[in-house]
Amino acid sequence: MMRILFVGDVMGSHGRQVLSTYLPQLKAKYRPQVTIVNGENAAGGRGITGKIYKQLLQTGADVITMGNHVWDNRDIFEFIQDAKKIVRPANFPEGTTPGQGVVYVQVNQVKLAVINLQGNALMMQNLDNPFLKVDAMLTEIEKVTPFVFIDFHAETTAEKEALGWYLDGRVSAVVGTHTHVQTSDGRILPKGTAYLTDAGMTGAYDAMLGVKPEKSIERFLTQLPTRYEVREDGRDLLGGCLIDLDDQGLAKHIEPVLINDDHPFGLD
Repeated sequence: MMRILFVGDVMGSHGRQVLSTYLPQLKAKYRPQVTIVNGENAAGGRGITGKIYKQLLQTGADVITMGNHVWDNRDIFEFIQDAKKIVRPANFPEGTTPGQGVVYVQVNQVKLAVINLQGNALMMQNLDNPFLKVDAMLTEIEKVTPFVFIDFHAETTAEKEALGWYLDGRVSAVVGTHTHVQTSDGRILPKGTAYLTDAGMTGAYDAMLGVKPEKSIERFLTQLPTRYEVREDGRDLLGGCLIDLDDQGLAKHIEPVLINDDHPFGLD
């Protein structure tokens, strides 16, 4: 058996504070063998720095996944090649993209492969087809381990669900990130893959997707470009999920993890 704790998009300094507050408590309660944290918004909502990367690991993350903001903070080019516990979207062009698209974590006598993929539907970047990319990756990964977790950083529910069904029985879990709102569709697909459309975000509860609501409202009212600002105060929010795998790497259980004032920690 293997237990995985996944925490959705950590948003800004507030998200890092929330993570440092609750991740040790979550790990003490659930005792996961592997803890994965999405950190693509960790530096002011856009990217990650070397200092923050180390901070997230010190807080308790075993692997940091990324997404479409992976390159927004130029500091990442200074450390990503040597950062063995960070995984960026694997479907960026091979040969020209620094970093790695899969990370292996040793868990007792087996390894867990953690893959990061980015969707194409309604995203600004048009990357390699994530379906074809993961096919090629699994050809090699299956020689190493049947335990495979995928953070699919994508915009549309349809693309996320399609990848989940496409990989059903071939990977342990497909969990979506990027849209910052936790969905209630966590399930085990018929062939044994755990699926969740979006794990949610970690940061300010009194915000809209982690940013100040008034800035987003202004954009919708005026139809003019408005710079979003990360909400760095207010109440706490942490979103994620917990997944249990059997000895063959297939999922036996998935449940959401949600902490906010309406879902206080420890009052399940």
